[in-house]
Amino acid sequence: MDAGQTLARGAEARQRWARWLAHAALALGVLVFALPIWITLVGSTHDAATIGRGDVPLLPGGHALENYATAWNSGGGTLRGNPAGGMLLNSAIMALLIAGGKIAISLLSAYAVVFFRFPLRMAAFWTIFITLMLPVEVRIIPTYQVIVNLDLFNSFTGLTLPLIASATATLLFRQFFLTIPDEYVEAAQIDGAGPMRFFRDILLPLSVTNIAALGVILFIYGWNQYLWPLLVINDRSMQTIVVGLAKMIGNGDSQNEWNTIMATAVLAMTPPVLVVVLMQRWFIKGLTETEK
Repeated sequence: MDAGQTLARGAEARQRWARWLAHAALALGVLVFALPIWITLVGSTHDAATIGRGDVPLLPGGHALENYATAWNSGGGTLRGNPAGGMLLNSAIMALLIAGGKIAISLLSAYAVVFFRFPLRMAAFWTIFITLMLPVEVRIIPTYQVIVNLDLFNSFTGLTLPLIASATATLLFRQFFLTIPDEYVEAAQIDGAGPMRFFRDILLPLSVTNIAALGVILFIYGWNQYLWPLLVINDRSMQTIVVGLAKMIGNGDSQNEWNTIMATAVLAMTPPVLVVVLMQRWFIKGLTETEK
């Protein structure tokens, strides 16, 4: 065996160990992130007494159907009588309205900035871009005052309207539209297509993957909203699942129904996970595909 073969085998051994270390690190990361979810899943299958004793079971119990039926139909904890099914529906409507509104407004604003020439066009774009520094948490007092003045409490309009504008989505669509070849615009003009027909028949089909990718991100953004729904919703029938889950946990010496709370937490996690799993292919294409 010559020196070259020895060096090659040594390099191969080092690469093999590096792969094993990388896989071990990934497995450890998955374990760290998955363990709380597993404990929540397992806890949702046990009775309240088991968890109330301070036990942390690692294997599923036999009360899953009972706990999930209770959470879905009647709720639990301090929100007894406010079922998780209704809160999930409210969250789904809010998330869909926020995602759809953000995408629609961002598409139109990016289209106007890229394909139209008008005075202060770039000033308008940078004004939109600056709003990235003004999330709802920063402007919450004036936004809340507007909702009060317009009497939009306990409504999906008040719940979603302040969250619809999105500078991030506008920026992403603008960058995508800038990559559209000029030949497409010229061909549309020769064909006699007006601005809206060009937008509908050419830009929208080319933007499907980007819309899908942003739709996943914005749906999860809308689903996870906590502070704004907490402020503008007082009616229990309009409660969202994220706020409702926090309110189910009592304070002080109150006895929490942890089995029902954990079942509600699993139900709250399910829709975003399903959206990511079902839209995974479109999500990856929307973030990586550059060919038109």
